[in-house]
Amino acid sequence: MKVLETASTFDLPDERVAVCGDWHGDAGWLRVVANAISRIAPDVSTILQAGDWWMDLPRSDKIMRASGIERVLVTLGNHEAWPEITKMQDAHPGEAVRVSESTWILPRPCRFAIAGRSFLSLGGATSVDRYWRPASDWHAAETITDEHVRAARHGGEADVMISHETPAGTPVKVVRRILRSNPHGFPQASLVESAASRVRLAQVWNSVRPKLLLHGHMHAPGAGQVEDGRRVISLGCNGQEGSIAILSVADLSAEMPSLHEIRN
Repeated sequence: MKVLETASTFDLPDERVAVCGDWHGDAGWLRVVANAISRIAPDVSTILQAGDWWMDLPRSDKIMRASGIERVLVTLGNHEAWPEITKMQDAHPGEAVRVSESTWILPRPCRFAIAGRSFLSLGGATSVDRYWRPASDWHAAETITDEHVRAARHGGEADVMISHETPAGTPVKVVRRILRSNPHGFPQASLVESAASRVRLAQVWNSVRPKLLLHGHMHAPGAGQVEDGRRVISLGCNGQEGSIAILSVADLSAEMPSLHEIRN
């Protein structure tokens, strides 16, 4: 992964952007997604990707180029090439790094603007399956740290927040149901670590108070709203319903094309 360019922030004019859930390195699904965006929202040239990205860069660039997508801003997830990414980010602290023609890896946190709206990206999450994986498949850098929280809160309020992790106290019913029932039977140690990660994310969410938060990670498409009006959208992953939101930046409305529409 080569560093082609760095940037401290972005100020984009886009009136609409696409926000996508986990891709898991699935180039076939990425082609479906990019084609769907170019067909459903041909004015969209920016994708905000909410983690568990790990795409093959030459294939991704080819797909984006064919679909008219100029840039992909990646909010990192838990399952990423962390040793390589960490080395790159340590060399360029606090900087977004362009690693291909279209792909930018965002730091934690990253603030930027789109059409006059303030955005905050905070990547990372705890892997609830880490104890089921070989040690080489897990890296401590995935964790949202107290320092990430302090830095994210320091910048004040934002209109939109993009994360991989879901916040503690989420209003999304399907996410609450999964967290309550633990349908995959993850071990208790994983659940405790995951809960701590959600608390850290919620500390930022409740401090920055974005009107809209969009996240991946849970593979549980749904939406909800808390009493003060703040909205949360949980995005689906590759192959799932609810994996793409076409966000109108002016009023923060989100269109969620169906899986049938995406696949056409």
